[in-house]
Amino acid sequence: MTREEIIQRFQNLNTWKSKDKRAVHKPLLVLYAIGKLLRGENRRISYADAEDDLRNLLKEFGPLKPTHRPQYPFWRLRNEKDKIWEIPNENKIQEGKRKNGKSTGDAIIGDLRRYGVGGFPEPIAYQLRQQPQIAFEVVQNLLTSHFPFSYHSDILQAVGIVLPPLQLQSQIPDFRENVLRAYNYRCAVCGFDVKLRNQPVALEASHIKWQQAGGPNIEVNGLALCSLHHKLFDRGVFTLSSKLKILVSEYAYGSVGFDEWLMKFHDKKINFPQRQAYHPHEDFIDWHLREVFKKPYREKT
Repeated sequence: MTREEIIQRFQNLNTWKSKDKRAVHKPLLVLYAIGKLLRGENRRISYADAEDDLRNLLKEFGPLKPTHRPQYPFWRLRNEKDKIWEIPNENKIQEGKRKNGKSTGDAIIGDLRRYGVGGFPEPIAYQLRQQPQIAFEVVQNLLTSHFPFSYHSDILQAVGIVLPPLQLQSQIPDFRENVLRAYNYRCAVCGFDVKLRNQPVALEASHIKWQQAGGPNIEVNGLALCSLHHKLFDRGVFTLSSKLKILVSEYAYGSVGFDEWLMKFHDKKINFPQRQAYHPHEDFIDWHLREVFKKPYREKT
């Protein structure tokens, strides 16, 4: 297989879509499997051994849900038309049945734990092992397509992948400049505005609704945030109310820094941009609340 064929197969990854909801099950499984390959581990992954790892990845980097089902991507990925995943003994695994007798399309979890062993087909696994640069490009494409930049280093660390420095991507220059200017070059949460030789340092433009979900590169979909609050916002540690107040998640806690950098701002309004026309749009705030924020938020002070 050629480099282009392999990269194209992964680019064609079919993820579940429903309007602008996040679906990261398959990308996280692929990243997890590539990490194992690059570390020289067996290309075959036992579902029973990987189940907790995959569930933790979904909890950490997916939308907040009552339950996470890592069996879905492990079983469904084998149906990809480009054949990037296989379960050689799938004939031993039965699919669940609906009340009308039709198949659910998903494996019975007990069978999957007992017999499920999956992985990339050997031609793909061989090329990813022998030419890590192909694997790095696949990894970067998956990260860019499904997650904001602030997630990338955390996901890479979680799946054990080290990308060459030149593979890391930065922010969109025009979007960053427009958003920082709209907020007078200071963090919308804490007011951080340090400059070095007239250039802002550790001040970034955060998309409220991610580009990966169709969020546009415009001021009303942006917040100027210091690097700390950018990461916390993208990870769902806090969100905004319809009145542009900062709301901190009940799941967030800590000792050093928690009160100073989070609770101090809870239920307080952001530092508004210089023009009302730049105020965050309610549609984008609603998306962040639904798809990113680790709700519920704490009681108001």
